Amino acid sequence: MWLCLRKRQFRGLHFRRQHPIGHFIVDFYCAEHRLVVEIDGKYHNYQAEYDEARTDWLEAHGYHVLRFSNEDERNNLQGVLSAIFAFVENRENEV
Repeated sequence: MWLCLRKRQFRGLHFRRQHPIGHFIVDFYCAEHRLVVEIDGKYHNYQAEYDEARTDWLEAHGYHVLRFSNEDERNNLQGVLSAIFAFVENRENEV
């Protein structure tokens, strides 16, 4: 995923990896759209409440969170990137 997002390769957007926001560290972050992209491994199945509280906190502070599974990233990277693209496109059309 990082190979696709780094160095403004994805729609010219600047993404940061392992970026701190509040007391959390998010997988990928695009400041221009206040977009957080999380890639969840299997261990997230055991911490659903924590993930939900984390997403709630981020959204309450004006961030947008997109979550994908490791399987999505590995088996359908193009679909993940398409979902991120659709989000960004919708945000740009709102302005």
